[in-house]
Amino acid sequence: MGVNSASQDIVINVPPSQFFDVIADYERYPEILPEMESARIIKREHGEVHAQFTFNLIKRVSYTLAMVETPPHRLEWRLVEGPLAKNSGSWQLTPMGDNQTLAEYSIDLSLGIFVPKAVINRFVVKTMPRLLNHFKYAADARDS
Repeated sequence: MGVNSASQDIVINVPPSQFFDVIADYERYPEILPEMESARIIKREHGEVHAQFTFNLIKRVSYTLAMVETPPHRLEWRLVEGPLAKNSGSWQLTPMGDNQTLAEYSIDLSLGIFVPKAVINRFVVKTMPRLLNHFKYAADARDS
């Protein structure tokens, strides 16, 4: 059911602290991700940020994630509320030479319904790299 686990990495041409600022700026996600209609912070407490995201893929889907920030190297999330069976994952940011970052994006996602293998493969092969590139471009734009 759903996507289950997937992981991919990308080299970003800014240091981890700058890329962390991009991935932790939840309310700007709609500017970064074309499929996202809205994002808003619901609350911040006990080292967690609860943010509600609304995507419009085939249909509109809204869900709330609890984001646990460990700047500048790690951002984790887990599903708090929404129609998905599971949505948890992380960004792991590793510094590289010359102000670069190796950004590893991992997700464990279950839609709670049967999803054909071809759709899952499309997510892993096409959607994840596109998502990573959108964040990379956002980091590059902030740096210039």
